[in-house]
Amino acid sequence: MVKFLKPNKAVVLLQGRFAGHKAVIVRNFDDGNRDRPYSHCLVAGLAKYPKKVIRKDSAKKTAKKSRVKAFLKVVNYSHIMPTRYTLDVDLKDIVSVDALQSRDKKVTAAKETKARFEDRFKSGKNRWFFSKLSEMALRGAWQLQKLVLSFSDLGGSSRGIRLRNSLGRKVVKLKTRHVAKHPSVQGLVEPSLRGALGL
Repeated sequence: MVKFLKPNKAVVLLQGRFAGHKAVIVRNFDDGNRDRPYSHCLVAGLAKYPKKVIRKDSAKKTAKKSRVKAFLKVVNYSHIMPTRYTLDVDLKDIVSVDALQSRDKKVTAAKETKARFEDRFKSGKNRWFFSKLSEMALRGAWQLQKLVLSFSDLGGSSRGIRLRNSLGRKVVKLKTRHVAKHPSVQGLVEPSLRGALGL
């Protein structure tokens, strides 16, 4: 089997406090170790993303918006989603498993990682890594139970959707070309996520 989870590979975390956040693999443990007898890796990621900088911002405001916050974590392979991107930032000399053993070492390593991430962001490279995922991806779009496409014979396209809404379910409106029957899309999500999504 080809090993694609390699150092400098950009990944997205799927579980835990930083679920939905982007990170980069620093070191792999494909066969596990004594403490963790499963495949895992050491990652450094973005806990806080830089904000959008516009032309009229002053130098002070631009510097403030360009700040990031980093985290270090040991993650199971099944809790990360690999991407096609890589990040050419060398973190092996500052981020190690030993650095996670004590709080002082971890804080020092996180500060150095933050500085290197900020330098990379200011250089203008790897823009994708420093942009947030969409809100739908962060709030549980992966946990969509069912997507229903239905058509209405009623005269107006909005009239058919109003009828669907009156049944007590929210409908996602799509811009479609006019056809003989009017389409509407209905997405059913996990019951536990309905409050978070505002449904």
